[in-house]
Amino acid sequence: MSTNEQKLNLFTTRIRQLILNYSEAKQQIDSLQATVAQQEAKIEDLKAMLTQSQTNFTSLKLAKMLEVTDAEVDTAQKKIAKLIRDVNKCITLLSEK
Repeated sequence: MSTNEQKLNLFTTRIRQLILNYSEAKQQIDSLQATVAQQEAKIEDLKAMLTQSQTNFTSLKLAKMLEVTDAEVDTAQKKIAKLIRDVNKCITLLSEK
């Protein structure tokens, strides 16, 4: 073989290696892009879940503030009864004068 043929064979081999490396890199890039797309979709889902959870939490806080327990009802009734007795006492005192 002549030197030119050897150089041509070497060049051809290197080109084939470059094409092979390019194909492998392209496959890897495609795979990574698919992974990125999946992760972005997952992030969007998680953002939606976070927003929903925040809305639920706010609603729960409001409901908790408005919730009246039995103990609170009893306390309120006792306070109202005491106020009525005080008003009755005042009326009695005023009517005596």
